[in-house]
Amino acid sequence: MRITQTSDLWWKTAVVYCLDVETFFDSDADGIGDFAGLAERVDYLAELGVTCLWLMPFYPTPDRDDGYDITDFFGVDHRLGHHGDLVEFIRTARDRGMRVIADIVVNHTSDRHPWFKAARSSKDSPYRDFYVWRSDPPPDTSREVVFPDQEQSIWTLDDKTGEWYLHHFYKHQPDLNVANPQVRDEIAKAMGFWLQMGLSGFRVDAVPYFLSTVGVDGKELAQFSDPHAYLRSLRRFMGRRGGDSVLLGEVNLPYKEQLEYFGGPEGDELTMMFDFIVMQNTYLAMARQDAAPLAKALRARPPISPDNQWATFVRNHDELTLDKLTEDERQEVFAAFGPEPQMQVFGRGLKRRVPPMLDGDPRRIRLLYSLLFSLPGTPVLYYGEEIGMGEDLAAEGRMAVRTPMQWTDEPSAGFSAAPPRRLVSRIPEGGFGPKHVNVASARRDPDSLLNFITRLVQRYRQCPELGWGAYEVLDHRVPSVFAHRVVWEEASLVALHNLSAEAVTVDLHLETPPSDAGWEGVTLVDLLGTGGFAPEGLDVADDGGVQVPLDGYGHVWLRVQQPGERRLV
Repeated sequence: MRITQTSDLWWKTAVVYCLDVETFFDSDADGIGDFAGLAERVDYLAELGVTCLWLMPFYPTPDRDDGYDITDFFGVDHRLGHHGDLVEFIRTARDRGMRVIADIVVNHTSDRHPWFKAARSSKDSPYRDFYVWRSDPPPDTSREVVFPDQEQSIWTLDDKTGEWYLHHFYKHQPDLNVANPQVRDEIAKAMGFWLQMGLSGFRVDAVPYFLSTVGVDGKELAQFSDPHAYLRSLRRFMGRRGGDSVLLGEVNLPYKEQLEYFGGPEGDELTMMFDFIVMQNTYLAMARQDAAPLAKALRARPPISPDNQWATFVRNHDELTLDKLTEDERQEVFAAFGPEPQMQVFGRGLKRRVPPMLDGDPRRIRLLYSLLFSLPGTPVLYYGEEIGMGEDLAAEGRMAVRTPMQWTDEPSAGFSAAPPRRLVSRIPEGGFGPKHVNVASARRDPDSLLNFITRLVQRYRQCPELGWGAYEVLDHRVPSVFAHRVVWEEASLVALHNLSAEAVTVDLHLETPPSDAGWEGVTLVDLLGTGGFAPEGLDVADDGGVQVPLDGYGHVWLRVQQPGERRLV
């Protein structure tokens, strides 16, 4: 049955681009990116084909955790501009067909937030119950901390009142008490405020911690026995305030538990979730040059409501976590892509960007991004991925991949007119630094990664089945090749990716023909021009069989085209 009402589910076929305002473009030469600068670069993002911009936190902050320690959920960090600058940027983005979502960080606040200052001033403060406290010494909770190299417990003693407050992250980020209805009201007010300002939704930080009731007293807990009911109420609230708004959740859990955060079959909690399982197994498959881990992960991905979606990614703004792999599997990925201790972080992930991990091999880099855009779901890019930026391994932890955007080969990478010493963070040097990797040179080079990813974006947007369709992993006899097919209504696409350096030929059998006429006259047409096939494509045999040759690290997207059918792609 044809789906005709899809505009309100715009995120099904979106291309999401994550950026940090302070590292994207500096308009006033103070060394810090700002909203005015971001507005100047909107046309670049439109040329790339981005349809949704995801902003990392831009709220007032002491900046002890790169903006994730917030002192005002309704404000704009003065270094980045003011509300007027934000609204002007959102308007400019919408004029180019782009929506804007932003991080909503409501698991915790900064310890300098007025709420916490009041809460720690007295046990009788009306804000005391905005946070979680205990009067008795806590047990050993060292295994529960998010940053094991930074904290030893999720409880810290507050000298002012002699009680311990809860914090799953840094001690300067006390956890909010979501069981308190006043806290829930404040969260809804903040979300409603930003929707009114023009945002189209939120990326919800650390959702399981946000809904956690650790340390909440029994009486309050009895009144908040179902945190998922609260998540459903937030989804309904957003539906009333902005019917096409989205909640994109960070839920790094096994699939079975992730389904709970979607809201089960009803799909009435988070709209979208990042697929950490597929991401981690993609790197395991790349390390082994064996498609089996990725095929297994995608086959295990559970069915979800049509009103939900998986978000696929190969790099994000945090460490490249490998925590859902076994210890032996994690060590395989470390050995392949980050063998030195300075490349690893928290004992569970990598602080590297894609090109250095793949030794700058353009074949493997393009293979990985072709995978990203062809996997069923909504692709998410992290700023700088499209030009092949590297990381700064000298930076601490996750800051290694949060360096300024490289626009030109100038001393400050064209990011700012300020001298390098005044920049918000250091710019990487070497083969992936701005001397060799920057937007200006990539635009001039028809064979650049930027132009390749722009083409992937275009093809993804022209293939709605990648966002809407049902998928299947295809069986064959070449271990290094991951092959899958996605079908939606009359549209069907087959993609193959060779994870090995050896050239191969894959014998595929496509069981389901595109029409009642069977396979007679059906061809597979190369959408990316990477297969070197004749323009008329590959013929499919009467039994659905087809042979597909692939170069080492080769990849193809093949449109299943029926006789007499005319398509743009």
